[in-house]
Amino acid sequence: MSAIDLALVCTFLPLGTALLLLVLPGLRRAGKTAGAISVAAASVALGAALLLFMRALQSPMLERVTMQWLPHAPPGAVDAAQSTIQLGVHLDGLSVSMLVVVCVVALCVQIFSLGYMASEPPADFGRYFMWQSLFLFAMNTLVIAPNLLQLFIGWELVGLVSYLLIGYYWQKPSAARAALKAFWMTKLADMGLVAGLVVLFKHTGGFEWTVHTEVAGTVTLLLFFAVMGKSAQFPLHVWLPDAMEGPTPVSALLHAATMVAAGVFLVARAHPLFEQAPSTQLVMAYVGAFTALFAACIAVVQNDIKKVLAYSTCSQLGYMVCALGSGSQVAGFFHLTTHAFFKALLFLAAGGLIHAVHSNDLRDMGGLFSRMKLTASAFIIGALALCGVPGFSGFFSKDLILEEVFARGLYAPFAALLLAAFLTAFYMGRVILLALFGKPSSHAEHAHESGVSMTLPLILLALPALGAGYFGTTLSGLYAEPVHFHTSAVGMLATALGLCGLGTAYFMFGAPQGGAALRAAFAPIGRLAASGLVDRAFLAVYRHGLRAFASAIGWFDRYIIDGLINALGYGTLEAGARLRPLQTGKLQDYVYAMAIATLALGTAAVFLR
Repeated sequence: MSAIDLALVCTFLPLGTALLLLVLPGLRRAGKTAGAISVAAASVALGAALLLFMRALQSPMLERVTMQWLPHAPPGAVDAAQSTIQLGVHLDGLSVSMLVVVCVVALCVQIFSLGYMASEPPADFGRYFMWQSLFLFAMNTLVIAPNLLQLFIGWELVGLVSYLLIGYYWQKPSAARAALKAFWMTKLADMGLVAGLVVLFKHTGGFEWTVHTEVAGTVTLLLFFAVMGKSAQFPLHVWLPDAMEGPTPVSALLHAATMVAAGVFLVARAHPLFEQAPSTQLVMAYVGAFTALFAACIAVVQNDIKKVLAYSTCSQLGYMVCALGSGSQVAGFFHLTTHAFFKALLFLAAGGLIHAVHSNDLRDMGGLFSRMKLTASAFIIGALALCGVPGFSGFFSKDLILEEVFARGLYAPFAALLLAAFLTAFYMGRVILLALFGKPSSHAEHAHESGVSMTLPLILLALPALGAGYFGTTLSGLYAEPVHFHTSAVGMLATALGLCGLGTAYFMFGAPQGGAALRAAFAPIGRLAASGLVDRAFLAVYRHGLRAFASAIGWFDRYIIDGLINALGYGTLEAGARLRPLQTGKLQDYVYAMAIATLALGTAAVFLR
């Protein structure tokens, strides 16, 4: 099979599965059969992606095939050859690597779901896997896009299916609200992408990310606004923690390599455009660094294990955005790759813990390591990778980001990222100590290891979480920007801060007598971080700002628009009433009128002549 054929298998086989489950309700209601079909399709898609990856190692630029659609040459187009809208497949090292990441995570999530969602009604079980397959199609459509227009199509479909997955428990009010919040917050940001495409097409006649244009600054700033929504950057991050209302496997899917990473992939994909806009890159560096630190502060005080991981995702996305803002495509995308594996591992392992104790709350766990050694060990591997402990995948990618940011003289973002690295190790150390080694709660008394469908994905994801970093040089070669990893002062400083974070967590939560005073000292900061200040600000704007705006619009409509229309109608009626007496109905009056009018016209003609 050609590379294009393999890419089409990755993309359209999941779509075919979703359509099959849609048009055959009996198959969908069969539940486990629907799940087996979806898992089989995802397995074939992953096999095709791995074949593509092996070919890309030999030739990073594989193929680009597009078909022309709607030929159009707008006035002032830079190049008539670009004046077509194109759909097709673009395969290079970046897209092929992303296909592998997406397919690996999607397959592991679907296998895990076979056990985690087994108690769901069969019809709901089939519906869930139909959406999972559709989501995989949407993400792969985005990844193989040859231009920003097709990427936008996949981008919007990803948002739609994410709404369906987050709201899977739609009967639950909090889940329904979370789905709507995610949908509308990301749609607000997506207006930036729409506007960016319009501006780009107006000035270049196409949607290519490789063009040179004088409006690159405007276009990239609009694109970045869309990225802020999809990749949960401050202040548009508020939807992501609430999205935890969906099933835990959905959280792993959306917050690892797929939905939230779509924004990072967009920036990496459109790197030639962003290189022309240093001002946009500077904004990205500062927004990403602030998000990394801000989200890490909030994660420190969360008691819901899924929300800790959700804010951790916000923080790590901030790392990626800051790296791309510093101009390093490799650092940002490499961290996306490693993060996908260890964050999916963390979410699925957390799902195993939640499944065992039937609670998300860390205070309902404790002592789970002795009861669930495999799941707990997988969680620890993911946590150490997230903390950047030497030898784990996160160590290589996170340190590369810090080195690139420091090398470009972005010292304030660099300091924020270093502090975020300390806090990351601290809050993950806290979770490990409370959930796995803390005092067992009544909920944890009957906890036991999950079945093979829930433990096999943990093993599959633990391998790249451990070893992906060692292939950084090889992977960076696929991005046309080879990087050779080495030990530096920046890396040693980040490692020291991470180890200090783990040590501080042990002092405060592993040895309660020693950490009680320190916990009390930081309690006010913890209350502030847990107060949801940004959420409450958005809610205030929604409730009061929009209400005032709506009232002003209503007043303008009632008294200005309606007033003008009413005045025009009144004037028409009044003029008609005054002219009505001229219509007497008497023939002689009309003859007199005609005679007078004829005389007046004749007189005017004489004088005008």
